[in-house]
Amino acid sequence: MSSFQGIWVPLVTPFHNSAIDFVGLQRLVSHLLEGGIDGIVVCGTTAEAAALSKHEQLAVLDAVLELVPAQRVVMGLAGNNLTELLQFQSEILKRPVAGLLVPPPYYIRPSQAGLEAFFNTVADASSVPIIVYDIPYRTGVVFEQATLLNVVAHERVVAVKDCGGNQANTLALLGSGNVDVLCGEDNQIFSALCLGATGAIAASAHVHPELFVALYQQIRDNQLAAGRATFFQLVPLIHSLFMEPNPAPVKSALAIEGLISDELRAPMQRGSESLKVRLQHILKGLENSN
Repeated sequence: MSSFQGIWVPLVTPFHNSAIDFVGLQRLVSHLLEGGIDGIVVCGTTAEAAALSKHEQLAVLDAVLELVPAQRVVMGLAGNNLTELLQFQSEILKRPVAGLLVPPPYYIRPSQAGLEAFFNTVADASSVPIIVYDIPYRTGVVFEQATLLNVVAHERVVAVKDCGGNQANTLALLGSGNVDVLCGEDNQIFSALCLGATGAIAASAHVHPELFVALYQQIRDNQLAAGRATFFQLVPLIHSLFMEPNPAPVKSALAIEGLISDELRAPMQRGSESLKVRLQHILKGLENSN
């Protein structure tokens, strides 16, 4: 069974004049790799994937695969038209990837039996591992614990990106031994890792990725006091990066650092001026403390 560990970054999609900025993408990926991250998630929520065509999503994936070993690349696969989703899955699987990050079908709110059938169908059709993306505040779908445990019993479902906000479900997954649990709520990374999560898929780790990597390694090596100190150093950054809808604050921070331009696709809007001032202050503080 594949194992997903460490700090994975759900990559933003840089834009320039509404088109994908592949030069900026390359610069950003290089920055993340230099920071020591374990892997990259392409076309997740943070990528504004819902505003990208299928052709654009594949183009971003191909660009990332030119820069990052395939075993360190996961591709997002989201949708509520199962026939189209399976067709897109087959296109993705013509490329070498480490896995697919799959949320429940959004908006249509299937039953618990429908959720099981959906994930079994996608997993059966997959030649690579599946990471279940549990994020009810975006999909409108809440897993009951029994359903979630049934879904992760499939041999190709190897991990859960846990944004469910249900600690009982998180503990049940950790206790099951069936799957890796990847923290998806950045402000819970420390506690999740201490409980036994194998890593995190963290949008905040675009910024000072080396600190998030250090946090993971400190907890992995049982250096809890050092890990706690690193986490509290990151808390103001994490808080600020989610003060406005993701990924606007992340893109603002990356623009301040000169990595990409501060551009999103409508209806998403850039970070506010007050947020940018706050981020400049926080980034300067992190620079001075390192």
